[in-house]
Amino acid sequence: MHRHLVPAALLLPLTLLLAACGGNSAADTAGAGTDGKGSLTLNVGDQKGGSEAVLRAAGELKNLDYKIKWSTFTSGPPLLEAVNAKAVDIGGVGNTPPVFAAGAGSKVSVVAAWHGTSKGEAILVPKNSSLRKPEELKGRSIAVAQGSSAHFQLIASLKEAGLKLSDVKVKYLQPADALAAFTGGKVDAWAVWDPYTSQVLDAKQGRILADGDGVVNGLSFQVAAPSALKDTKKAAAVKDYLERLRRAQDWVYRHPDAWAKVWAKDTGLPYEVALASVKRTNASRIAVAVDKPLIASEQRIADTFTELKLIPGKVDFAAFVDTRFNGGLPPSTTTPRVYKDS
Repeated sequence: MHRHLVPAALLLPLTLLLAACGGNSAADTAGAGTDGKGSLTLNVGDQKGGSEAVLRAAGELKNLDYKIKWSTFTSGPPLLEAVNAKAVDIGGVGNTPPVFAAGAGSKVSVVAAWHGTSKGEAILVPKNSSLRKPEELKGRSIAVAQGSSAHFQLIASLKEAGLKLSDVKVKYLQPADALAAFTGGKVDAWAVWDPYTSQVLDAKQGRILADGDGVVNGLSFQVAAPSALKDTKKAAAVKDYLERLRRAQDWVYRHPDAWAKVWAKDTGLPYEVALASVKRTNASRIAVAVDKPLIASEQRIADTFTELKLIPGKVDFAAFVDTRFNGGLPPSTTTPRVYKDS
């Protein structure tokens, strides 16, 4: 079993993993290939080890009567910029990038959601740290990616502990740099998401001081271009695509080991880290409706960043959702799945 941290240089591809990461990563919009057949093409924004990988692993890219053209992005913000520019019809992101896109007045619509646990969203401290509870973070230095889901999780966790962001010394660092600072003793803590959380724990280089469970909403989204949704044929393709993604997520829950092997191969993660991340976070996600509680939860995130002057002005998140694909999905507050070893 691997008990070492992947060198920071090798971690750079991991910024491709999750839209939840946010941040200021550049886009790599080179086509990642095309699936399906027919005259209609659905342009899908993706990230390394993301939607394409899970759909392929679950066998959900078979019998497509439309084409899916894949474009790969390094994180949520550039993906949503492409949606806004109509270069991409739909793509997957975490709970924070849509808030910043809405704040920028982008033309985007949240069309589908998944609710998972937030155990992978954590504030980590070195294994030998004297810190034992979040209240003790006052005056300490914390690394976090600005505008990321971890940024909001840090703010929310500090609030739970009776602290404000101004009570700590925030160092805005992307994951590879944050990892180097964390393992090099340059920061007292690191607010981050899976698979980084699982990586640090697997390497026994740190422990969780606080996680996001019960603190952040654990939501992730598919976001579409309103112009694509106005096209009847593209809207039908979006509906089919979302149904395939939901089935693929069910497959992940039933086959965590198989998905971890694929994910590890696609991203370069050690298998043990991928499996831990899948069981802690990935497999917990359940498809839910884009509903009023979801909108209210995202509105709270938007308001928080507005108060911190990281978003200019008030955001009306309800104006950036489209509920037509909810079908018979359960409420957004539905309890995520919990994977248990047999």
